[in-house]
Amino acid sequence: MFFIPPSESRQMTRHLTWCLLGLLSIASSLPSVGFTKEPGATDPSHFKVADGFQVELMYSVPKDQQGSWVSMCVGPDNNLIVCDQYGKLYSVVVPAPGEKGEVVVTPIDVQIGGAQGLIWAFDSLYVVVNSRDFPSGLHRVTDSNGDGKLDKVTELRKLNGGGEHGPHAIMVHPDGENLVIVCGNQTDLTKLDSSRVPQVWDEDLVLPRIYGRGFMREKMAPGGYICKIDPEGKHWEMLASGFRNEYDAAFNREGELFTYDADMEWDLNTPWYRPTRICHVVSGAEFGWRNGSGKWPEYYEDSSPALVDIGPGSPTGVTFGYGADFPQKYQDALYACDWSYGKLYAIHLEPSGATYKGTPEEFITGTPLPLTDIVVNPNDKALYFAVGGRKTQSGLYRVTYVGDKGKSEATSSGLTDAMKLRRKLEKLHVSKDADGLDLALENLGSDDRFLRQAARIGLEHHDPAQWQDKALELDDTYSVIETVIALARVGDDSLRGKLLDKLDALDYDAATKQQKLGILRAYELVLIRMGDDAEVRDRYLAKLEPFLPAESTEENRMLAELMVRLESPTAAPKLVALLEAAPAQEEQIELAKSLRLLKAGWTPELQERYFKWFHKAATYRGGASFDLFVQDIKKEAVENLSDKRKQQLASILEFKPQSNTPTFSSKPRTLVKKWTVDDLAGIVEPGSLKERNYDKGQQLFAEASCFACHRFSGQGGAIGPDLTALSGRFSPRDILESVILPSKQVSDQYQAIKALTDDGKVVVGRIVNLNGDNIAINTNMLDPNAITNVNRNHLEEILPSDQSMMPEGLLDNFTEDEVKDLMAYLLSRGDRENEMFAK
Repeated sequence: MFFIPPSESRQMTRHLTWCLLGLLSIASSLPSVGFTKEPGATDPSHFKVADGFQVELMYSVPKDQQGSWVSMCVGPDNNLIVCDQYGKLYSVVVPAPGEKGEVVVTPIDVQIGGAQGLIWAFDSLYVVVNSRDFPSGLHRVTDSNGDGKLDKVTELRKLNGGGEHGPHAIMVHPDGENLVIVCGNQTDLTKLDSSRVPQVWDEDLVLPRIYGRGFMREKMAPGGYICKIDPEGKHWEMLASGFRNEYDAAFNREGELFTYDADMEWDLNTPWYRPTRICHVVSGAEFGWRNGSGKWPEYYEDSSPALVDIGPGSPTGVTFGYGADFPQKYQDALYACDWSYGKLYAIHLEPSGATYKGTPEEFITGTPLPLTDIVVNPNDKALYFAVGGRKTQSGLYRVTYVGDKGKSEATSSGLTDAMKLRRKLEKLHVSKDADGLDLALENLGSDDRFLRQAARIGLEHHDPAQWQDKALELDDTYSVIETVIALARVGDDSLRGKLLDKLDALDYDAATKQQKLGILRAYELVLIRMGDDAEVRDRYLAKLEPFLPAESTEENRMLAELMVRLESPTAAPKLVALLEAAPAQEEQIELAKSLRLLKAGWTPELQERYFKWFHKAATYRGGASFDLFVQDIKKEAVENLSDKRKQQLASILEFKPQSNTPTFSSKPRTLVKKWTVDDLAGIVEPGSLKERNYDKGQQLFAEASCFACHRFSGQGGAIGPDLTALSGRFSPRDILESVILPSKQVSDQYQAIKALTDDGKVVVGRIVNLNGDNIAINTNMLDPNAITNVNRNHLEEILPSDQSMMPEGLLDNFTEDEVKDLMAYLLSRGDRENEMFAK
């Protein structure tokens, strides 16, 4: 479910960190969080809280009596209703802000519990159970005799979903007449009466995947899904699919739906790792979750992109701040809870075309703070959040605003014209009326991805005979891409030749990067869905082989898969060269994964170079499946060798590296100079970086081990935050100073912690998971699996560290000219067309 490690905010601090895995958000001025033999919920005086806000610990839950709370809603009397993950429902009455009094917790005497979704609606309490101890599924609890007490439980729909990836939250639909329910990817697909997602989903993978440890190996598309249901739970309409494990969702005041989807932390530092992310859940969306290495990259044209990538984490409750007595900006924010790292984000949304842009703010952070659910109580206009889960110490907190309540900040609201157009297109997702098909055809070529997606999905819901002839007459690039994708999915195989004719006629060189990726995805889907016989193979190779190698990593990935699928005789030398030159381990792994299945075009020398790459890969680190992924790539590649060739390559295949230090440079580095800020400040001033080398800067980013932990322009690890937007938040001098003097000013928001135990042990690192009284702390920035477990009951105190976990001297092995290339790369936000690289 949601209580899966680990997490990191995409929000940048002033410090460009080599790797932020060991950094934790806690207040720096306090020597201890006051653990005892009977610890209660964490004292909020130890939290970092947004300016002007106050957090109160209202109730520390007696774990042995009332369990660990994971779901919460506002009841009919504005009381709170909560549920223990493994036990009962409770009614909770809290005193109003500023008033004295006890929090009163009363068990609700009904035979239902283990809820991960609660909502009071239609004079009933709806309970979504995900438990081994109670019937899993959707239940309605009512007062059958009018005495003011809930007493009757009615099962509305059994939902098969085990573990923590089963059925989750439930909420009222904006129409006021229906409900919406959220189901994780281990929930079997229930009987659908209708679906806004065209029911033609498949894995749609060019090459077979690898599974690593194989968690939920048997689960296939559509993955996690969200449905709209009537109050009786009889009619189920799928709204969107392709999630991993979205625990909760919320509608904004315009009726647009948002969720916070989970990552798969075992995939950390692989190219198919997808960070936790805020998703705008538009009608018919497919977010591309697939098991193992099969996850769709979000640049696939048939996949819905995320609104905001947050980073590794454990998403739980979400809500909008509507009704809270907060400044307008914070009323309009989407609040998203991260369980494992104790972070409550405020996501500030801004309309952008047919969707939104989102800016995450760390609103409240603490340790430990395993956030589970969050609501606004309209009675006292306060925000409440619960912590708990997995039998950890639970508590209930209240957030109020105590700052200056002067003039409120104006915020953007309402639907843009593009959003209104998208909604018109989305009517085709539920109506069989063909009147809107011309509007869909008109918008297939839109530059707005959400509009062309809505248009394509609308077409897919209708008989192709109604629209395919008109669609095949369109010749602009995006219209061709979307037409081919739609007909590959719902059209007749006899159309294959016409679809390839349309794609072949496009000017690939003149296309934008996203259009090129769309063209390649369209070629992929025709191949996957309509067959790859010899005639098509020759046609594909003649068209696509000249495109390899391409300029972008994404193109090379897709071309590599296509060339291997088609057994290109010219691909091996190109792909091996790309493998050796790729600066990031993620890019290397993707290419090696494709090459494992290539049987054509190998020479002895190419095979030696390919298998030597595994010597380097043996030093790389990632999530729990990482080593198995690399081992499986090698195993399948070796299986394609003859017995004779295996013997000839034995010394390479059996080689064991002597060092576990990751190798990102082709040659050893030596000291150039102990650089100071004053030495280099002048070279990073605005306008001073000219005629720099983008590719060299990228390579240096890798040699400094930055790619080991950080993403930049879609590449690299995910242990630390994404550094792509760094230059938009900090000046070039600040960035330089943070690299050279990382401990000069350590933000309390990103400090490492020291956990001191009663037997004298000191554990330094970052809390990444909790289970009961166990606290898991990662102690190695480069190895997500370096975990030390500490029993909460044996903690004496937790202290902040005044030393950054980023090592000093990262630039000391670089020449001044190399520093210029590296800084230009960092400041470019990944745009190789930036004027800094102009010749």
